Amino acid sequence: MSPSFEHEFTFKLPAPPERVYRALTDPAELRHWFAEHAEVEPRVGGAYRFWGKATLGAPREPGRDQVLTALEPGRELRFSWTIQGVPTEVNYTLQSGEGPDACSLVIRHAVRGQLPFRQPRHVIDDLWRIHTGNLKDHLREGIQLTLPDFSSNAPEVRASIEIAAPPAKVYRALLVPELMNRWLFGAARVDAERGEISYGWNYTCEGRSVAGGPTRILEKVENERLVTDWTDWRGEPDKPMTRVTWLLEPLAEGRHTRVTVIHDRFELPVDRSDYQQGWAGFLRHLGKVATDAS
Repeated sequence: MSPSFEHEFTFKLPAPPERVYRALTDPAELRHWFAEHAEVEPRVGGAYRFWGKATLGAPREPGRDQVLTALEPGRELRFSWTIQGVPTEVNYTLQSGEGPDACSLVIRHAVRGQLPFRQPRHVIDDLWRIHTGNLKDHLREGIQLTLPDFSSNAPEVRASIEIAAPPAKVYRALLVPELMNRWLFGAARVDAERGEISYGWNYTCEGRSVAGGPTRILEKVENERLVTDWTDWRGEPDKPMTRVTWLLEPLAEGRHTRVTVIHDRFELPVDRSDYQQGWAGFLRHLGKVATDAS
């Protein structure tokens, strides 16, 4: 199989094309959702440079070849980008959405050589899941963003929320299947005595049957802490397990709870994929269920 490939993605965004185009081309906005450092000269042949810890490979300076190769304001832009010595080209195309405040962003990323990863297609896929997840949050405004750190040897996803319910209610919602199903949207099974847990997420990915989520309870402290393993979401058999830790902190004299979820032990920094947005969403659903739980 040729090491060169082209990967295409389509993402729905909560803003019209002209607003998204500005987020793709304004250096200040790029530094908020995409890269630690960014420089843009909005013309064909002009610079489209980005670098730093939030860029794959964590380059310390921009590449000379990071230039715009095509530009159609409000609709399309294309730029060259060398990733760890391999030439690539990225094409953004904006399409109208179902309403005036929505659009679709089509990303085509052409890779022209062998990237230094075991699964380069997965790396590129996860990379854009990270960036477009942050772009969506940036466009919604008021949502705190976390740029990836591709220089880290211990990458993690961390999210938290304050829930108007005591720790005991939140803890039950983490381990009682009928409550779990209301915020996980699965068919949960828990055997606390044997340390077994499943969210009942069964699906197919790349031709493989996958049982997603946790399988084992690694540690539990009632009303304080729950730690589980976590399977690779694509079901790759040689991908190591990651870990998910739930921390419950009492607030307001025990009437409220600060819930923090930490997902760590990723093999590569890019493996964090769109978990940041995923865990933030599940925390919101958990909050509703725990608040209503008896």
